[in-house]
Parts: sequence; structure tokens; C-alpha cells
Amino acid sequence: MWLAACLVTACTGSPVVITSPRPAPTTSSVAPLPSFTLAAGGDILIHPALTEQADADGDRDFVPLLSGLREAIDADLSICHLETPLSAPGAPTYGYPAFSAPPEVATALKTIGYDSCSTASNHTLDRGSGAIKTTLDVMDAAGLAHTGSFRSPEESSTPLLLDARGVKVGHIAFTYGFNGIPLPEPWMANQLSVEGVLAAARAAKAAGAEVVVASLHWGAEYRHEATPEQRRMAAEILADPAVDLIIGTHVHAVQPIEQIGGKWVVYGMGNEVARHSEPRGITEEGIVTRFKFVKDASGWKVEHAEYVPTLVEFGPPIRVVDLTRVERTPRRAEALQRTESVVASMGSTIKHP
Repeated sequence: MWLAACLVTACTGSPVVITSPRPAPTTSSVAPLPSFTLAAGGDILIHPALTEQADADGDRDFVPLLSGLREAIDADLSICHLETPLSAPGAPTYGYPAFSAPPEVATALKTIGYDSCSTASNHTLDRGSGAIKTTLDVMDAAGLAHTGSFRSPEESSTPLLLDARGVKVGHIAFTYGFNGIPLPEPWMANQLSVEGVLAAARAAKAAGAEVVVASLHWGAEYRHEATPEQRRMAAEILADPAVDLIIGTHVHAVQPIEQIGGKWVVYGMGNEVARHSEPRGITEEGIVTRFKFVKDASGWKVEHAEYVPTLVEFGPPIRVVDLTRVERTPRRAEALQRTESVVASMGSTIKHP
């Protein structure tokens, strides 16, 4: 199901209206083009208040907190960004500044519909390199795929290929750094560079990926504007045929969406869920981005692109809401208006019902 939110490229200068669903033709002898849908969400940042809410909802049950995202992430392939390490079952958990979230988070993400998560972030090494193994073990147990941090050189050099309606989609993930913590071994996590992203993308294509999606942890925190470095890197990366889509995380605020050379870059999706000790308003706002890929004679491309605006409401209870599916309140209207303005700020035109 595609929600009405139409993206228009800054470079064409003319609006391209994206409607969905399109009415099916009454008769047709032409076979439909191969296609799949992909959804991607922003930072999963588990502060202690969210764990307390999961306890209140029942034995560390994060599903009620996140269930408002089910429709938004309903796609053939759904990708999230797990910002923090995960603790082993029964082990202590920690909040800012050195995170380790409950393992039940992975189970909840799988339950609501996510298939894969990027794990490369500035918090990857918060609890040491051993926490990488713990985190990925927990994700494996939940049936949640992952990339961006690794348990061995072999795992690091093996591209992650995901299935979307029979199409092999490569997922790669990189982060700008680790909050000043030295990376013990270069293979443990992917540090962001244009050359590194392209090498990983080409390896994924060589391994059989038909489409490659790059999760990039980058930008300046709490800023809606994409930095010059983000824009430069996006242009260089998308100029290469190995990368088909960039989805950005890290800054805890929604950033613009842009089309470059016929490909999309989402500079920042904001927080999907978080409860900062000092909420800023913008840190409760996020987007889930949605893309329909089709294959024609020239190869794979995005036919439809749209987004779903979201908001973390503190209640109580704390809940993530899909702003296209709830009644308007002054706070929700404020979030929706700001999100529309930011996403469109580099030339796109957005329309909602």
C-alpha cells in the first residue's frame, strides 16, 4: 500500500505526481515489469525511558511502542537502522552515552515487519568490540539480518544479499566514526568513505545483487540541512552504477530527499524511536521512506518514491504514530508541517491527502 506523498526532483523543475495505487487496466496482454517495494526507517535509539515503557507494556515488550509503524514499513523488503548495541539476554542494559539496549528490541523489530538493519553507527563500539558479537548474535536469534558491523573478517567480506520478491538486493552500511573510540580491527565495522562504499557495492553486485542500497550514518546532529560533505559524497556515490539508493541516518532530525542523476538520496530519516533526556521537538519526528523498484530494458530504477511522516508521542504511554493514520492535534500538525517543509527543502514537491 502506497501512501500519498509525491516527490519531485529539483533538477527537472517540473512536478512529477506519484499516485498510488494506480488503477489496473481493464485488459492487457503486456506482462507486468519485474518489481519490488522497499521501506526504510530512521534511528532506533533505545533510551532507558523506552525500556521502562516496554516493561510497563509487559516483560520488556517493545511491540506496542513500535506497532504504529506496521503499515508504513509493510513492503517486500524493510530496512531499519539499529543505532545502539544490544545486550545478551539477562545482561544489564545502558543508556546515554554508552548504550546497550535490551535484546527484546530485535524481536520487536522483526515482529513489526523489519527484515534487515544497518548496525554501523557512532555507537557501535560503545560497549567494546565484544558487544558487536553479542548484538549480531541477538539479531540472528531474532531472525533479523544485519550489516555494517561484523564478527569476523570472513563475515565482513561477505556481501549481505536480501530477497525481495525473488530479486537479490544488496544492503551495505557505513558510519562516519565511533565517538572517538579506536576501531580495534578494520574489518569490525565499516567506516565511511566514498571509496569504501563503492568497493562494498561493487562486491555486492559481483555476488549477484541486482540492486544495492547503501545505509550511510553521516551528517551534523540536530540539523535539518544536509552538509556540503553529505551532498558531495551522495553525488559521487550515486554517479557509480553500483549504488542504486542512499538512505541516511544519524542526525536525529529529518533531512531533505533529493534525486541525483535519476537516483534517490534520503539525507536523513530522523529518529524512528527515541526518548532523549532533553527532547527538542525535532528529535521526536521522523520519516519512513518507501520506494518501488521496477526493471525495464535499461535495468532497475525507482518508479515510485514516497515517505510516511512519523512522531514519537510521550503519552503516557510512549508510542510511535504514523501521522497519515491518526487524527490531527496541534502537535501532530506542527510535526507534519515541519517534515513536509524539510523534505521539500531541496526542490521536491510533497502532496498529502
